[in-house]
Amino acid sequence: MRVIRGRKATIEADRDVSRGLLSTAAEGEPAVRVWTPHQQVAFGRRDCRLKGYESARELAREHGFPPIERDVGGRAVAYDGETTIAFARAEPAADFRRGTTARYERTTDAVEKALRSLEGDIELVRGEPTDSFCPGTHSVSQLTASGRQQKVAGIAQRVRQDAAIVAGIVLVDNRELLAAVLGDVYDRLDVAFDPESVGTIAAGDGPADPAVVRRALEDALIGDDTQALTVESLSGG
Repeated sequence: MRVIRGRKATIEADRDVSRGLLSTAAEGEPAVRVWTPHQQVAFGRRDCRLKGYESARELAREHGFPPIERDVGGRAVAYDGETTIAFARAEPAADFRRGTTARYERTTDAVEKALRSLEGDIELVRGEPTDSFCPGTHSVSQLTASGRQQKVAGIAQRVRQDAAIVAGIVLVDNRELLAAVLGDVYDRLDVAFDPESVGTIAAGDGPADPAVVRRALEDALIGDDTQALTVESLSGG
């Protein structure tokens, strides 16, 4: 298994690293990457077809979040460049028509295992609150002291003929900043969004240190197959 740590110096170079995970997996070697991407708003393909898309991109730039279009996932997500973690696990797929549900289940289990291993009283539930960012069927939320559900992780999947990649996002800190940026972006897209639905590990009394969360996620995604790891370290992040 190949494990890639850190990030490249630019957004585009960093995206190329993630794109390469599918090729690595197609050649027979699973790959795991857990890192903190550059500050950006990553729009989904559905966003690109909306009338307010160009305006939303410009607004993201005004917030200091360069806009990009991503390959995996639905609606827009925001990365703060410091505490927002992305993760990806790519593996060979002998039959692209099979295994989608199992891959989602394994990855969701791994994310939950990692977050529950952290210090703090984090109460997790599968699913997400109404009008959350990048809504989908594979998300992990936390329950606040008042019983409110807030999304902390979203998971998506891309499958091609010979490999599949399950990727996602975990929000560690900077809840108010991310909620404000996403609120403005979704407003321009004219897509329902509730800023109060945004959660972070830190807001749930978990650790605010992204390095701690990154290590837990990486260990959980690698799992028990640690005998033949090839580790590649990039420049930072």
